[in-house]
Amino acid sequence: MAIQTRRDQFRGEWMELLDEKAEEALDTYCPEDLSKYVDQLLNRSRHVLSKNLSQPLGYDAIEKAFRSWRNSLGEKAKPFVLHGLRKLAIICLTEAGCSDAEIQAVTGPSAEMVAYYRKRASRKTLSRSAQMRRT
Repeated sequence: MAIQTRRDQFRGEWMELLDEKAEEALDTYCPEDLSKYVDQLLNRSRHVLSKNLSQPLGYDAIEKAFRSWRNSLGEKAKPFVLHGLRKLAIICLTEAGCSDAEIQAVTGPSAEMVAYYRKRASRKTLSRSAQMRRT
């Protein structure tokens, strides 16, 4: 979804991302730190992750760079794969107390996929969050 994102898809606090599976453009809130990061990139190519001025990097190049970075982190990082980042995002959003609808708005998967990955969230984190909201 984000690999071929163009700079012109970042507009203030919003970014337009393509859900490749659904073939649908999604307007998504862009956190301020991400917006600042994109603005400060020295490379002035058309795409955020670029091969040259007009072409995006391909999945294979991104995956290779991700794997190299992951390997530099040691053994604990080995289970993480580029393809699993959406799953990780769903788990993190679940643990942050987000609803299924909010998770879908950020990550784009079906309700069934959100429910599937939601089960992998930490029960400890979720129980703390639930009890904190009671008070």
